[in-house]
Amino acid sequence: MKRFHIALAVENLEASIADYNQRLGQPASVVVPGQYAMWRTELLNFSINQQVGQGGRLRHVGFEDDQVSGYSSTRDVNGLDWELFSQVEQDQRIVQSYGVPVHG
Repeated sequence: MKRFHIALAVENLEASIADYNQRLGQPASVVVPGQYAMWRTELLNFSINQQVGQGGRLRHVGFEDDQVSGYSSTRDVNGLDWELFSQVEQDQRIVQSYGVPVHG
């Protein structure tokens, strides 16, 4: 499966989780309290990271694609970071970067 990925910075993680749970019609797939949350829908891989003072900032975009192995990141002509990764790779990076999720 291939999903579009978008990552945002948020001011308040808990308030943002509640908001996006409602907007996306499902609970977050992964939550690392105080730091990170991610939703995997049929078409979208959406993540948020608490960064006070940076709320609403686009962190990066890309694709979750289970046909690829590993992880890559490139920058487009506008300076936007694009990532390409498998679900397994992203799950490993979440633990390495933020810690073990409380669910997901």
